[in-house]
Amino acid sequence: MFRIDRNLTADDLDKALRRDVAEGLTAAPKRLPPKWFYDERGSALFEDITGLPEYYPTRAERAILEERSDEIARAAGTGALIELGSGSGVKTRLLLDAMRRHGTLARFVPVDVSGDFLAASARKVADDYPGLDVHAVVGDFEHHLGLLPVREDAGPRTLAVLGSTIGNQEPGPRAAFLGDIRSVLRPGDTFLLGADLVKDPDRLVAAYDDERGVTAEFDRNVLNVINRELGADFDTAEFEHVARWNEKEEWVEMRLRSRVDQRVRVDALDLEVGFAAGEEMRTEISAKFRREGLERELAAAGFDPAHWWTDPDGDFSLSLSTARAS
Repeated sequence: MFRIDRNLTADDLDKALRRDVAEGLTAAPKRLPPKWFYDERGSALFEDITGLPEYYPTRAERAILEERSDEIARAAGTGALIELGSGSGVKTRLLLDAMRRHGTLARFVPVDVSGDFLAASARKVADDYPGLDVHAVVGDFEHHLGLLPVREDAGPRTLAVLGSTIGNQEPGPRAAFLGDIRSVLRPGDTFLLGADLVKDPDRLVAAYDDERGVTAEFDRNVLNVINRELGADFDTAEFEHVARWNEKEEWVEMRLRSRVDQRVRVDALDLEVGFAAGEEMRTEISAKFRREGLERELAAAGFDPAHWWTDPDGDFSLSLSTARAS
């Protein structure tokens, strides 16, 4: 069975883009949220990034799932899997296979902002898993968790956030997001979280600044999105990709640095902004975690951390926590 709820329309996306660009380009320092990387070209570039030798997170997380998915499934014992930011669903299938072997999995709820992409990938899951109820949801999971069709599930549920997506948020918004996740779960439901771990800064920076320049093109793609959707005139060649390790915050920052003094016009916003030569605009953070700190954050949000797995090199983690009774 396949169903899809669309809680995010093209008009909603346009309004959100206008708001984020207006706020970000007039902030000091300037910033743009990373979700606007992912148009069709940006999504293709990110898929290329995941195969680069420098970019270990995708390989490391998949290694955990290949080795531990049966153990994860037994621990969760779930009847429904909800995945936020489901993407192409390659890693998800490792979970679905294991949960069907070791539990009573009957329902899969993938959630993503890209409606057409989600519809295609979720329908394929429905075709490939006969008898599985696939209920896809188009929505921004930072804002639409309350609209998820999860209250009707009778059995235990697992909500998954893979890929260290959690690292794109600063501590305050991250705490609110974890609390929102807890609010849609019942006591005894489980939360499966992928998180990248603190390691050698040189390896971390290289993962976001590869030798081939794919990540640089991915970073600059946010300017292409703004040019196309909002009638801006960013000259992408005049912006240099920068990645650096913030030791105090323990996150990698991606930035775009203006090569020259320049002015940019955004017609749809009737906005003109100046960039000084050398001025940097932050486009993404990717926080890295330590076990003790992440477990404190989960506990503060109302979860009891129960299981912890890493890849053989200890680069990446998957944790399974249980929603605590309030």
